[in-house]
Amino acid sequence: MTSLDSVLDKDGVRLTVEDAVATVTLTNPAKRNAQSPALWRALAEAGRALPGSVRVVVLRGEGKSFSAGLDRQAFTPEGFDGEPSFLDMARGPEAELDATIAAYQEAFTWWRRNDIVSVAVVQGHAIGAGFQLALACDLRIVAEDVQFAMRETSLGLVPDLTGTHPLVNLVGYARALEICATGRFVHAEEAERTGLANLVVPVDQLDASARDLAAALLAAPRDAVVETKALLSGAVSRTYEEQRTAERAAQGRRLRDLAGIAD
Repeated sequence: MTSLDSVLDKDGVRLTVEDAVATVTLTNPAKRNAQSPALWRALAEAGRALPGSVRVVVLRGEGKSFSAGLDRQAFTPEGFDGEPSFLDMARGPEAELDATIAAYQEAFTWWRRNDIVSVAVVQGHAIGAGFQLALACDLRIVAEDVQFAMRETSLGLVPDLTGTHPLVNLVGYARALEICATGRFVHAEEAERTGLANLVVPVDQLDASARDLAAALLAAPRDAVVETKALLSGAVSRTYEEQRTAERAAQGRRLRDLAGIAD
């Protein structure tokens, strides 16, 4: 596959693939890429539709904002057409509500798969669900005008789209609590300083920077990147000795593979 192929285009999400790089684009700039259950289902479908040849996934949003978060229509009595309103969901059985939220979370979980490296390319607003979607990725390139904010707590809710775990890992418990409890904006300088952003660039350099990073990520052999990502992502939950053991096992697999020795 050498040309840009469209794999999916529905409900505000477009997936295109060119060789080993896939691009997932949020395509509703008129609403600042506000999110809905239909968009979340499309994002989950995009993850399932990735060809096995893909090694890097770039996530971006059309327009001036990456994503302004959950579409406020979700909180109206009528909700979205063809969808149960959030108010009706809250009145239903607890097990059904839990299952519904778990299904929504699937849109945010596949970005950390070991077989890919995901890169969020973020400009303008990334608020609430938009912030959590950027946090779902492995890496983040942000524009100088970026404005992250976790507004759920200010609305009487909690961040429930998998964003709390990476946020604490990146900035620490105290800063994560302060960001969430106040709902304040985090701008580019702080994002880079605290580890939320890997790179800050002018808005007009976002696409070129994403291409450069994707090319750099593709330079190393795929299996070595997959093993390294698995080592790093599991390090937080392992003891020092457990991590040493994991390193030895991973290196043994790589050496046997390079030597052409089957396990």
